[in-house]
Amino acid sequence: MNDLSLTILPETASDAQAIARLHERTFGPGRFVLSAYRIREHVDHLLDLSFTARIGTLLVGSVRQLPICVGDTKALLLGPLTVEPPFRGRGIGRALLERALKGANAQGHRLVLLVGDEAYYSCVGFKTVPKGRATMPGPVDYKRLLVAELVDGAFDGVSGAIRPDWSFAR
Repeated sequence: MNDLSLTILPETASDAQAIARLHERTFGPGRFVLSAYRIREHVDHLLDLSFTARIGTLLVGSVRQLPICVGDTKALLLGPLTVEPPFRGRGIGRALLERALKGANAQGHRLVLLVGDEAYYSCVGFKTVPKGRATMPGPVDYKRLLVAELVDGAFDGVSGAIRPDWSFAR
């Protein structure tokens, strides 16, 4: 992390506006048409499994996780993960990913899915979901639909539509 002092903490309700501004800067308005955002419209992310990265008091990154189901199997959807552009390439994204997966595992979650680049996310155990095993609402490039098993074999036999976990619905 070079000479910068990075702190990763669970997200709090008071972080919401700063994170919304970060998402606007890094993803722009087009983010709302993405499949993952269609799921996020119906269920809130879990604050205790969502994290912020700060250098001093400056928020420089964020990762969120929300409850979903793949068919009848409970899982988490990770994202968005973002880091302020001037701070990219310093390991902040990976530190956020590792903390998010560690937290999910500690709470007994078995699967985490996301839409992203396998080349980036494979370093923490994500791999492409086999073709036809899971579907997202709306358009998605299925080569970018990834899964991480927090327990070996947790994705065996899992298939179906990815949807919000309605027990957490707003």
